[in-house]
This record gives sequence, structure tokens and C-alpha cells, in this order.
Amino acid sequence: MPNRYAGSPDERAALDAYVKLWRASHAVEVSANRHLADHGLTVSQFGVIEALYHLGPLSQRQLADKILRSSGNLTMVIDNLERDGLVRRDRDPADRRIMRVSLTPQGQALIERILPAHVEGIRAVFGVLNPEELAQLTRLTRQLGLALQGQGSRESRGLASTR
Repeated sequence: MPNRYAGSPDERAALDAYVKLWRASHAVEVSANRHLADHGLTVSQFGVIEALYHLGPLSQRQLADKILRSSGNLTMVIDNLERDGLVRRDRDPADRRIMRVSLTPQGQALIERILPAHVEGIRAVFGVLNPEELAQLTRLTRQLGLALQGQGSRESRGLASTR
């Protein structure tokens, strides 16, 4: 259903694309992450243990950047993972001000057990697209994300585009 905004055709098209992208993104996230509750994990908790699994020990700031969460929000997430024995915090030997977060053996075992089903669930979500459509979606979302990242850095330097 087209939107009812009374703006220009360009404004209406952008708004329509935004709403469809947001709705699709939300539906993908819900579908792909539904199984996490079966393991007692939130999306943020899974993001932390998956990042640690693939990248090794990270500071809280690095984790926040990797999983797109604020470091303040992440404190509680890490507290809960630590309470459940899935991660531990250790002082960085090179800089004692920094706490490194790493997986415990229990956390390692959990991510190794649930990651294959998680990946399969994501594959199934995107199975409604043929390979060419999936490649096109990948290109377009990357293009949009990179353009907005670049736009943010231009704006911070006072060089915003007037397009």
C-alpha cells in the first residue's frame, strides 16, 4: 500500500522505501533470532558471544562497535553473560585500564552448539530470494550503508553534500 504523505514524488518514494526496508529488517530479525530464547539468550547476548567466538577477546568498546550497541547497554548484557558463566572479564595486560571480555569454555560450547542452526535459519529466511536477488540486495544494502557512513563523516567535518 502506498504511503499517504503529500510530499513530492521523490519524498514519497524515499519514505516508501524506508518503511519497506524497516519492516523487512524487523521481520528478518524476529525470524532469524526466534530460536535464541530457547537457549536463554537475547539478541544482544548472542551478538556478544558470536563476536567473541569469531574475533577472540575484545574490550567492551570494541564489542559495542561490533554489535552496534552502546557500551552502557552492553555492561548489563556482559554482566548477565558473566553471571551465567558464558564470558569472563580480565584486565588487559598491556593497558590495565581496559577490561577484555572473552568466552569461557561453557560459552564456547554454547556458541558452537547453536551457531549452525542460527546460520541455517538465516539461510532459510533469505531462501525466498533467488541467488541474483540476494546478490542485488547485498549490493544495495552495502551501498546504502557505506554512503550513510561516509555522509556522517563528511557532516562531522562540515562537508555535507547538498544533493
